[in-house]
Amino acid sequence: MRRPAGRLFATWAVTTAIVALSGPVAGLLWAKMSPKVTYVIVQGEPLLADPEGQGPIGIDARFAVIALIAGLASGVAAYLAGGRGNDVALLLGLAAGGAAAAVLAWKTGHLIGLDAFHDAARHGRDGATATGVADLRAKGVLVLWPLPAVAAYGLLEMIVRRLPPGDRGDGRPGEPDEVGGGELDLQSAPAGRDVDGGER
Repeated sequence: MRRPAGRLFATWAVTTAIVALSGPVAGLLWAKMSPKVTYVIVQGEPLLADPEGQGPIGIDARFAVIALIAGLASGVAAYLAGGRGNDVALLLGLAAGGAAAAVLAWKTGHLIGLDAFHDAARHGRDGATATGVADLRAKGVLVLWPLPAVAAYGLLEMIVRRLPPGDRGDGRPGEPDEVGGGELDLQSAPAGRDVDGGER
């Protein structure tokens, strides 16, 4: 049975909103977990104290891990909470919400300590150091939220194969899982008689 377009749109909108709202939380976690990167102030501009250091790479790597885990969790949660007939709406919601969540996580994490960093850069004397804030250099890791979310949902859909609505597998006559349900239900006849009760 086809679901009304309004209900599918509502499912998409709710899924998108719930997934997107988890982005700022992930951003705060990313900012807390990111390695500290030191900058040297030169004529009011912050420059990396160790351009060859692994700090910026570590920041990107931590974002990638957080986004990947969050994406997989989003896909599993959407599958468990959703029902048959909502697949397209849920997948679109995971894609849109995951993309929004990744951007929100990046922007939120980047804002933590940003004012203090800019203030230190503007007013610090040459040679002074300041601790940088979390920021992404490899923007491609933003896809590590929506793609795993969609992939996890699709994989579960293929593996688990949810039963259609109303099918509980209890084997009672007339249920959708029984061949020839309804008027074609087969009943056992008493010995020596046919189904209608007549003598054989």
